[in-house]
Amino acid sequence: MSPNTSFLFALCGLLASAPLLSCSADSQVCAPDDVACLLDLTPVCTSPSAWSPGTAIFEDVSELAGTQEAGAIGTRLSVADVNHDGLPDIIARRPGGGADDFSENGTRHTWLLINQGDGTFEDRTESSGLLTPRQLTSLTRPVETVVFGDINNDGNLDAVTAFTNTTAPLSPEGAEVLLGDGQGGFILAEPSPALQRAGLPAVRGGLSLTDVNRDGNLDLWVANGAAGANGPLADQLLLGNGQGTFTEVTATAGLLTEPWSSIATLNQARAHSNAWSGAACDLNGDGTPELLAASYGRAPNHLWRGEFDGQQTTYTNHSLASGYAFDQRIDWSDNESARCFCKLNPTADDCAGVPAPRVRCQSPDDVLRWNHAQDREPFRLGGNSGTTLCADLNNDGYLDLLTTEIVHWDVGASSDPSEILYNAADAELVFARPGPGATGLDRPRETTFDDGDITAATLDFDNDGRLDILIASTDYPHTRAHLYHQKPDGTFERVSPSDGIDLTSAHGVATADFNRDGALDLVIGHSRNRCSAGDHCQDSAHIRVFQNRLPPNNWLQLQLEGAPGTNHNAIGAHITVKTPALHQLSEIQGGHGHFGMQNDLTQHFGLGDACQAEVTIRWPDLDLTPQTFTLPAGYRYLIQQGASPRVIE
Repeated sequence: MSPNTSFLFALCGLLASAPLLSCSADSQVCAPDDVACLLDLTPVCTSPSAWSPGTAIFEDVSELAGTQEAGAIGTRLSVADVNHDGLPDIIARRPGGGADDFSENGTRHTWLLINQGDGTFEDRTESSGLLTPRQLTSLTRPVETVVFGDINNDGNLDAVTAFTNTTAPLSPEGAEVLLGDGQGGFILAEPSPALQRAGLPAVRGGLSLTDVNRDGNLDLWVANGAAGANGPLADQLLLGNGQGTFTEVTATAGLLTEPWSSIATLNQARAHSNAWSGAACDLNGDGTPELLAASYGRAPNHLWRGEFDGQQTTYTNHSLASGYAFDQRIDWSDNESARCFCKLNPTADDCAGVPAPRVRCQSPDDVLRWNHAQDREPFRLGGNSGTTLCADLNNDGYLDLLTTEIVHWDVGASSDPSEILYNAADAELVFARPGPGATGLDRPRETTFDDGDITAATLDFDNDGRLDILIASTDYPHTRAHLYHQKPDGTFERVSPSDGIDLTSAHGVATADFNRDGALDLVIGHSRNRCSAGDHCQDSAHIRVFQNRLPPNNWLQLQLEGAPGTNHNAIGAHITVKTPALHQLSEIQGGHGHFGMQNDLTQHFGLGDACQAEVTIRWPDLDLTPQTFTLPAGYRYLIQQGASPRVIE
């Protein structure tokens, strides 16, 4: 940095109202938004080479990372910098909500792995306090669903943890808020009964921190699943007070749904969701997050449209109107079990003309997945949704949706596939489903197949400014990680396993630049379910760390900090990045997807062949305050609301 930088920085701040000021070789005065001039930065600019098939992208560096040696296994994955050293850490959990036993031969369920900065990770779960029990009779507290954010706005990352509590005897523990100390340690906050549900049945399929009323305090969207014989539980919206506790406002916010007792309410997506995933993101650009719950069991997905009147946010059920609840393919006559039923019951309603089954069909025992009384209804002709992601996949400035779905070949085309729902960018908040064949997300399949697509991620692995997609498919023969590269025309091409991710039965994924080299890396879990059914299981279920080996090309990274009136992590902020060729939008999100997935809060943007970008931040405060800067490529920036960016070394 030049010796005059401090003086110029102060001078430009005083002259912020002078739009004609510029930085040049003959001028000692900078435009207030010209960060290269203010900080005396030269863009780290390369001549990017476009990725092409045959070029390896990722390398499995798990042995160096130490995840197998640590015994870290899990398919619930999150990334967060819990000790504020600038390096993203990994939180892995096994499904099911078991409590950890740290004795020599005890069973582990949760791992907090601290990034050491040299490619290795250190297990600090036990000493972190993340598993501290509320009850004196418990050794540890189960942790399965986790999201991170600064809930009390003290500058340190906190955590919300929950777990599946359905097996008798029920655990006396419940969901909790853990307040972070900024060094990787956590202590229990005061309990929030509506969140906690201690000793009661609970399946928290998704958690998302968000600020629905833009008061600067993080709120919590809880997407609940089916708790055994109790059936699906109602989803919940909890308002935060900025101190670490939450109060339920589900009813007053207009989010009430009904138990599963009426086919009519189920068809209208007015019954409880059966959530395996939650999300909170602003889909229509008005500054208020929509709330989503993606349902398992072919039940309707829920989308709630938010409206903020300056004091309170209320929601309306927009599930059917948006096209998110399920697609419009409702012909069930290619369902092999339905065909078998109709062969055995030819006079039953709607069975006339149904083709003969292609599977064994000699008795009612051969009708495996069909209830003729209800499975012809719309609420039973949707998908088995595992995760919904919010991301601007076509660079039009609006967030789109990506859903993952479990599909069995014998169920037929009425079962929704994993696909992109493109935002129509209109006032009605409607999504188009062109289908995986049109977008390029289809894949080769055998005649009989099981798609176990449950988790996914979007990332720009080659820094060309277009988001790529990873779909993690699991638990059945021939399932694996499927990586797709976005082409300039907006369609996707499948990356071969040898070039991309060679991992069968991939389950759980999070993205981060673990080594801070300007290229996004991945951590992916491996499931060993149904191993006897095929060859999809690896010898070890340890989580895998995949390092991006491509040249980083041109990029920039942003870490945001909100001012008073904005939550500290700026969760909900919209960041637009413009270059001559592309317009990107990203939203900082406080957890999403299947049982609490989360990527690094640091936002990453590939810039293609551009050496700088115009960056606009719409802060999630009451006024949706904007700030715009021109940022040179090749740096990671800390942007504190109201201040100029500074480079993080």
